[in-house]
Amino acid sequence: MEQSRGDREGKVHAHGWGVAENPDGVPLVDKQAWAAWKGEHFKKRAARVYARTVIAHVRQATVGAPSFDNTHPFVHGRWMFAHNGTVPNFERVREPMLAATDLRHRAEIRGTTDSEHVFRYLLTLWEQAPQAPLIESLALGLEQVVAWSREIDPAAPVALNVLWTDGERMVGSRLGRTLWQLRRTGLVTCDICGRIHVHHDPKTEYRSVEVASEPITQEDWQPVPEAVAYSVEPDMTLAFRALEVPPPETDAAADGSAPAAKGSPADA
Repeated sequence: MEQSRGDREGKVHAHGWGVAENPDGVPLVDKQAWAAWKGEHFKKRAARVYARTVIAHVRQATVGAPSFDNTHPFVHGRWMFAHNGTVPNFERVREPMLAATDLRHRAEIRGTTDSEHVFRYLLTLWEQAPQAPLIESLALGLEQVVAWSREIDPAAPVALNVLWTDGERMVGSRLGRTLWQLRRTGLVTCDICGRIHVHHDPKTEYRSVEVASEPITQEDWQPVPEAVAYSVEPDMTLAFRALEVPPPETDAAADGSAPAAKGSPADA
């Protein structure tokens, strides 16, 4: 809710919110096209979450107007997906992306965001090689999206922080936006309300990992490296795979100098 009102850079994310959980192998999604702080709906929905895997998202619209169909997370079957960032020149990137997307997934696109189109393209890649590690489908897909964007404008920065999960496997990426991780090996008291929110059998070990665009508690959050795909491992650590993407060209590069990467703006 605080990120929705204003993140650490002061950016407001008032164009929708969504919470997706997968308690029994079937995603449960609740989302609205208004700000998370308006009314009690988001607060009450978040308090009811009880699942092994959860994705929450607050939106600052860049591609696609604020609407229910454009609100994250997106769901297909058991899959859940959310995106933080922007694919520049999407109106032109969209054409090759759709051409590479399975016709069934093209027909099921409901909104106009770059995010939903990327999701359907990634599902297509996974279905073509379902036995391969999910992180490989993610990395190959994101590398291709960047390549399409670079063909149109080599200098335009691409931002692709995504989360993608079927409730058991979870993969994600950091590219062009800030991202932090927190690993927990025991129950903790919430520093907002002073209670323990996890309902866990005290006779079994508790482990978890949280990934967020910025630290959301006072704990020891660590930055996720830039330009990587990652997977959540069984021991609740992140395994990284470098994304093979060229940095955006600068004016100096256009004059014959070596290209240099631009800084990564923070967002939530």
